[in-house]
Amino acid sequence: MRILISACLLGIRCRYDGSSKPCRQVLILNEKHILIPVCPEQLGGLATPRIPCERIGDKVIAYDGTDCTEAYRTGAEEALELYNLMQCECAVLKARSPSCGCGKIYDGTFSGTLKDGNGVLAEMLLRKGIRVLTEEELDGTAI
Repeated sequence: MRILISACLLGIRCRYDGSSKPCRQVLILNEKHILIPVCPEQLGGLATPRIPCERIGDKVIAYDGTDCTEAYRTGAEEALELYNLMQCECAVLKARSPSCGCGKIYDGTFSGTLKDGNGVLAEMLLRKGIRVLTEEELDGTAI
C-alpha cells in the first residue's frame, strides 16, 4: 500500500521550528508499505523554520498575526496532487498540526489548548473521502 505521510514523522526536519517528530510506529510502516513523505507547509512556499501558525475558523494565522491561509491551501492542494499522482490509499498525518491535524487541532490562541477540528490538508483529504489517521492512532493494526 502507498501511504501519504507527514515528512516530519519520518525524521525530516520540516516542522515550524526546524525540528522533526520521528515516530517509531510510522517507521515500522515502512517495512510493509511505500511511504510518500509530504510537508504541506513547505509545498505551500513557507520556509523552515517559520513562525508557528494555528487555525482560526477557515483562516490559518501566524503567531505574529500574519494570515498564512493561502500558503496552507496551496500546500494542501499540492499534497493532494501528490497523493493522487502516487496512487496513495490513505494518509498518516501529524496530530494537532494546522495542516495535518485530524480530529483535534490547536484553538488559535497559541496557548496549547485543543479544539475539535482538522488541519487544512486533513480536511481536504477527508472531504474527498480519503482515510486519514494521525500517528497517535497507529497501533500495528490500524493499516
